[in-house]
Amino acid sequence: MPVGPWLPDLPPPAPPLDGDSAADVVVVGAGYAGLSAALALRARGREVVVLEREHAGFGASGRNAGHLTPVIGKDLPTLARLFSRARARQLVAVAEDAVAHVEAAIADLRIDCDYEPVGNLLAAVHPAQHHVVDAAARAGEALGVDGELLDDSALRRRGVPPAFTRAYRLRRGGILDPGRYLLGLRRAALAAGVRLHEGTAVDRIEDGSPASVRTPRGTVRARRVVVTVNAWLAELGLLRQTVLPIEVSLFRTAPLTAAQKAAVGWPGREGVYTAHEILESYRLTADDRIVGGSKTVRYALDGRILGDDAATDRLVEQAFRDRFPQLQELEITDRWSGPLSFALDFLPALGRRGALCWAAGCAGHGLAVMSLAGTALAAMACDDPAPPARVLWDHWKPPLPPEPLRWLAITGLVGLLRALDRRVDRQAAAAPAAPPLVTPG
Repeated sequence: MPVGPWLPDLPPPAPPLDGDSAADVVVVGAGYAGLSAALALRARGREVVVLEREHAGFGASGRNAGHLTPVIGKDLPTLARLFSRARARQLVAVAEDAVAHVEAAIADLRIDCDYEPVGNLLAAVHPAQHHVVDAAARAGEALGVDGELLDDSALRRRGVPPAFTRAYRLRRGGILDPGRYLLGLRRAALAAGVRLHEGTAVDRIEDGSPASVRTPRGTVRARRVVVTVNAWLAELGLLRQTVLPIEVSLFRTAPLTAAQKAAVGWPGREGVYTAHEILESYRLTADDRIVGGSKTVRYALDGRILGDDAATDRLVEQAFRDRFPQLQELEITDRWSGPLSFALDFLPALGRRGALCWAAGCAGHGLAVMSLAGTALAAMACDDPAPPARVLWDHWKPPLPPEPLRWLAITGLVGLLRALDRRVDRQAAAAPAAPPLVTPG
């Protein structure tokens, strides 16, 4: 399964595990969470081995869209409805801490990943979605989120592309190159003395004292095992009843010409994700390409990992053309897909049982949340009584139904959400053209 365009020139692979070994902690999976955990463990003086079946960033970390957002759960109104105000504020604080954690890592580790702290917009594409944006703004104000509501005139003054008619702006966070961020964590981990083994599949994990992580060519024994394989958790027999993998598709365009940039506007370069039931996301890159995608998700019976899908690619591209009619001739140069994981409450699953610690279920917010989760896992592995993101540790999660009911339920739900989104899209297509952009200043 090829990854996206963020890792075009991989560094020489770390050698696969060959023979038996021992460490204080074994980390399984070398994405944002695994590498962040390894760095935090080394900072605590622990000997760390990281095992990765393919190469660092092969999973969701290397396929990310590159939005750094203080978002957790399904959305702010849902947090406000499902939890007490105190607990919802704790969850919002975790999301904001996650953004700050990534920003600190970029600065402290000197990671050149084109980070732009421009914030992100939850944006409507038609007045039918304005109530969704307004509800997010009200919930954000109640929960202390650093955000602001922007009506159509405010968006035009900011030069936001005219397809977006109302937005709630999250000021914290921004956009970055997710592959370069990942490789920066990898370089820092190696420099810190982490023993990384790529091309090393894990056959099974045996809890115990010590625990054993068995691979085809050797076994690593350790006091703790940190598992950060996200959508592949079921293959290791973990969280089968609470977390499942879903497939998301993305794209990247050719660089915009000067004329195309002038037609689109977007001088603030804010990341955008829409108020659809299944959101669309868009952002600019440092070389003025547009990265976008989502729009639908796919789930396979028994949680099998899917590959690319031409029909989904067409759906995603059509949404892009609808939002950016000025760019009908702009070439899409890269398409990719990949699995992410989520639970029914849309909150990450962090926990520990015996010698095993794990994190998964970031529901599309993995760049920030999983980076912080790695630090939390390191604290768990070291028996820290007050790890970061403690509010996420071992909280009750609604169980998933068994197969094939699970597949039927998810397929039906996705179909319903897509039907609701199609109605909004038809309304947006029939709406009068937006007024010309107003150049800020």
